[in-house]
Amino acid sequence: MPSAAHSAVRAEIADARRVVVKIGSSSLTGANGHLDESALGKLADVLAEARQDGRDVVLVTSGSIAAGIGPLGLDRRPRDLEMQQATASVGQGILIAAYSAAFARHGLRVGQVLLTADDMVRRAHYGNAQRALHRLLELGVVPIVNENDTVATDEIRFGDNDRLAALVATVVHADAVVLLTDVDGLYTAAPGTAGATRISIVTSMDELAGIDISRRGSAIGTGGMVTKLEAAAISTSSGIPVVLTSASSAREAMRGEDVGTAFVATGKHNGSRLAWLAHAARPSGQLVLDAGAVRALRGGKASLLAAGVSAVRGEFEAGDPIELVSPDGAVVARGLASFAAHEVPAMLGLSTAQLRDQLGPHFAHELVHIDALIVV
Repeated sequence: MPSAAHSAVRAEIADARRVVVKIGSSSLTGANGHLDESALGKLADVLAEARQDGRDVVLVTSGSIAAGIGPLGLDRRPRDLEMQQATASVGQGILIAAYSAAFARHGLRVGQVLLTADDMVRRAHYGNAQRALHRLLELGVVPIVNENDTVATDEIRFGDNDRLAALVATVVHADAVVLLTDVDGLYTAAPGTAGATRISIVTSMDELAGIDISRRGSAIGTGGMVTKLEAAAISTSSGIPVVLTSASSAREAMRGEDVGTAFVATGKHNGSRLAWLAHAARPSGQLVLDAGAVRALRGGKASLLAAGVSAVRGEFEAGDPIELVSPDGAVVARGLASFAAHEVPAMLGLSTAQLRDQLGPHFAHELVHIDALIVV
């Protein structure tokens, strides 16, 4: 008999009025690397049904690189960045055209939104993405979101769309996230292992200690179970429940039926872009704090001032994500740098008044503002 927590989270997903759905490349392409328009059409049917029930749907889709593999005559997913970008450029048009046709059969329009990790971190970019997605939903359009593989570099890419889906969910204030993949849920051991059983509900990520999640994604996709659990951690810590299941069970998942693995929301539903900093940002460098600064940040009511910093490590620009570490190297917080790394050494240990007097008014500011940091 399902537990109360299990019934509650499934009901929460079934009642969600705004849902972010993510589907991976392996679920959208055949073995030959070509886009499987039949599979894509079946997904569109499910999401159109949800729209007809009055639910808002945002689709985060992989598949632009996979869709370009066949037309370019490639026998596998390209490994070098330039070829990935070129393949994505060819495939993106094919992918969005297929979605447009599939949703048009239900009288629905789609809008393409291409994002990079930068758009989820930098304040102005985040605001632009948020406004665009909200307006599309207001217009009754189904936003089709993908990482902008054509221009993304190794330094500014998500690397998979699982984490992108989790961040998009915070942007649009979603009520649930549905992660669709090529397995039907999380198991107690690698699928196919004798005795492995499906985990129907996860109430805390701590419950997964000891579970084998090393299974990598397919040759077509880039993700694996690790990235899906990272996405679940981002979403649930932001107050958004998640269900992970196979693409073939999408309809049942949206209805709150007992398919896949459901993850109970644990955090406050605040739509904070800082969830990215806490869980998935790739820090560009570090600031080493003194004991007083560590106490101030852990108190949760202070920006990071230069007076509390003893060293700077790495190379970063203003606006880049960085780690704030204690004297022994433990990560205390993450934040967005207000200054570039080369500007910081001259500021170390100085009060705001000293910064103004010695370096000028431009430097009389915090190294990381309280609104741009999160204690981890």
